[in-house]
Amino acid sequence: MKRLRIGLPPLDQLTLDSRVTFAWLEHGAVVAEGQECLKQLGKHRQAVDCFLHPRDSLLTSLELPPLPAAKTAAAVACAAQALILGPVEQMVVAHGPRGSDGTVQVAWVPRAGLEHLGQVLAQVPLALRGVYPAPFALPVATATLDEGYGLTRDSLQQGSVHPLGQQTLELPWVDAALRWSGAPPAWGLHGRLSQAATGGWGRALAGVALAIAIWTLGLNLYAARQVAEGQRLKAQMGQQVRQAFPELPVVLNPLQQARQQLAARQAGAATDPGQRFSSLLQLAGSNLPFMVASVDTLSFEQGRLHLGLLTDSRSPQVESDKQAALAQAGFTATRDEHGWIVAPTEAATAAGAEEDE
Repeated sequence: MKRLRIGLPPLDQLTLDSRVTFAWLEHGAVVAEGQECLKQLGKHRQAVDCFLHPRDSLLTSLELPPLPAAKTAAAVACAAQALILGPVEQMVVAHGPRGSDGTVQVAWVPRAGLEHLGQVLAQVPLALRGVYPAPFALPVATATLDEGYGLTRDSLQQGSVHPLGQQTLELPWVDAALRWSGAPPAWGLHGRLSQAATGGWGRALAGVALAIAIWTLGLNLYAARQVAEGQRLKAQMGQQVRQAFPELPVVLNPLQQARQQLAARQAGAATDPGQRFSSLLQLAGSNLPFMVASVDTLSFEQGRLHLGLLTDSRSPQVESDKQAALAQAGFTATRDEHGWIVAPTEAATAAGAEEDE
């Protein structure tokens, strides 16, 4: 599988139109190289190893005692504060493993430049595989010149940049065909680039997820409250329908059943005389309790129930709540000289009008 390597210009000059040095490697050997516009290289949609310009490749070595990984990172960060000119918060610092001689390779680069590199590569687009200082493109134990800087690759994990050029190079010069064939180190600056590139989005996505969770919880609570209110209203309607239409054996859909019963009564279709008689008798017993043991005669005709009372029976006025319950059921109870008549409201009204005439 081919690998693409790019030698970057200074990060503060990098654009989509920048011409960069590139090399294609296959099985560790350079098979093609040259210079090309970064935008044109992006057409390959290839994962890429980026090597910083020597000006951006700030390197040094520190001698450290054997330390755990976390303490090594802390020691490097403390030492870097004394080496970096300017606020350390504006720099990204990376380091390699501790060598057998006790030295640790340290590199740093401006955070803004590294973030700019990530933004430009995202527009091309090229998938970033690694970001390394310039010397790590060389094979081990070789040296070369690059734009007036001397580059040396001392070991797999260590390299150096010499701003004075050729006279500082003590290692053998690398052949031009091998210039880009060096094995990459086990460390680099790309891990910090990934953190810088994804940190803001991570916080934004976390905020969106939290907002969605809160909205979903609120929606569920509102839905549960609405369901409870609906159940309460349905139970209340069912109770009212049972009171108004005691002949119904069971109430499943209060509104629909009430409409059906009212339509049947208005059309005179409720209809089985025996059923009407039984329902009127039950209605009278429920709402005229003083009739118990006081009824002498009982007759039912034309949808009206006439209750004749014993001569010495007591017949008080119907309480207002009982009369209201009868009215809600579509009936009314009236007193005459012989007893009580329970009839549909329409019939009672018509009878009263005829008597007035």
